[in-house]
Amino acid sequence: MINQNIFENTETAFALKSDSQLGRAYFLFKMISSQPLVRIGTAATNFALKAKLPVEGLIRSTVFDHFCGGVSEDDCLPVIDKLYTQAVSSVLDYSVEGKETEDQFDSALQKILKIIQFCDERDAMPIVVFKPTGFGRFYLYQKKTEGKTFTDEEQKEWNRVVARFDAVCKLAKQKDVEVLIDGEESWMQDAADDLVEDMMRLYNTEKTIVYNTLQTYRWDRLDYLKALHKRAKAGAFTIGMKIVRGAYMEKERKRAEEKGYASPICATKLDTDKNFDTTLRYILENNTSISVFIGTHNEESSYLAMRLMQDLGISKNDNNVWFGQLYGMSDHISFNLASQGYNVAKYIPFGPVKDVMPYLIRRAEENTSVAGQTNRELSLIKAEKKRRRL
Repeated sequence: MINQNIFENTETAFALKSDSQLGRAYFLFKMISSQPLVRIGTAATNFALKAKLPVEGLIRSTVFDHFCGGVSEDDCLPVIDKLYTQAVSSVLDYSVEGKETEDQFDSALQKILKIIQFCDERDAMPIVVFKPTGFGRFYLYQKKTEGKTFTDEEQKEWNRVVARFDAVCKLAKQKDVEVLIDGEESWMQDAADDLVEDMMRLYNTEKTIVYNTLQTYRWDRLDYLKALHKRAKAGAFTIGMKIVRGAYMEKERKRAEEKGYASPICATKLDTDKNFDTTLRYILENNTSISVFIGTHNEESSYLAMRLMQDLGISKNDNNVWFGQLYGMSDHISFNLASQGYNVAKYIPFGPVKDVMPYLIRRAEENTSVAGQTNRELSLIKAEKKRRRL
C-alpha cells in the first residue's frame, strides 16, 4: 500500500539541512511569498549587477546557494556527494541563458561533453541536460518550425546545431549517461522535436539514452506523444520523455493574443493537471517502450505515479522511471521518495552568479505565482523547526 502521508515526513525531507540552512530557507521562501518584494528585489539585483556593484557575495550566500550547486562542476561536488548520501542523484544543469554566437554555442557543447565525462566517473550523476537554444540560435529553430527555407549560410549553421546534438548523444551512449533535452517555446519546438526524434532513432536502440521534454500545459502534447510512439514502434527505437507542466505560460498566451492564433496552452490549471496525469498514465502503461523522467513538484501527481507503478507491477527502482525536482525546492517530495526506494534526481543549476541570475529570477517569480507552493514549503520548514526544538 502507498503511504498517503509520505510527504509529511520533515525529518527525512530536511535531513541534510543544518539549523542555520533551515533558517535561511525559511527567510528566502518568506521573501518569495511576497510579489512586491520579488519585483523590487529583481529590479534592484539587475541594477546592481549592471552597475557592477559588489553584490555577488550577498547573492551567493542567500538565493544562489539555496537554488544552485555552485559556479562550476567542481564547485558542485560537495552538494552532489551530500545528496547521494540520501540516495538522491544529481543532474547538473549549466543554467547560462540567452547566448547567440557560434563561439558561445561551441563553448556550451564543450561544457556538456565535459559534464558527461564528469558523470561517467560518478554513480551519483547518471543524467545530463541541455537546452536546444544552448546549441543554436532561437531564430533558426523558429524558421524551421515555420517551414521556411534556410539560406545556404543558415543551412550550414543548422548543420552545426545538428552536429552538436549528435556529439552529445553519441558520447552519452558511449558512457551510458542519459540525456534530457529541455522544452522551450511552442513557436520553435517542432524543429527541436524533430531533431530530438532523429537522435532517439540513432541512439535509443538498445536502451533509452535520449529524452525529449513534453510541456503538458500544451493541450496538443499527448497527441504528439501517441504519434511519436507509433513511429518509434515502426522504427524499432524507444522513447525517452521528461514530462513537466511547463515554463513559458505567460509568454505563450501573450504571443498568441498578439498574433491572433489559438493559444497552445490549456485553458485552466485544472486542464493542465489532467493533461499531465493522463500523459503520465499513458507513459507508465507503455513502460517497456517509453522511459519517463517525471519532473514535478506536485504531490498529487507524485502519488498518482506511485499508485500506477504499484498497480502496473513496475518496480520502484525500474530505470525507465525517474522522479525529478529542482534543487532547493520540494525536498519533502525528493528525499521521501528516495527513502522509499524510487529513482530520484535533483536538477542542480550552476554557472557564474551573474549569468545564472535569469534562472534565479524565474524561480522566484514561479514560486510567487504558483498558488500554495511557497506556503507549503514554509509550513514544512516550520514543522521541522518545531520537531527539532522538541
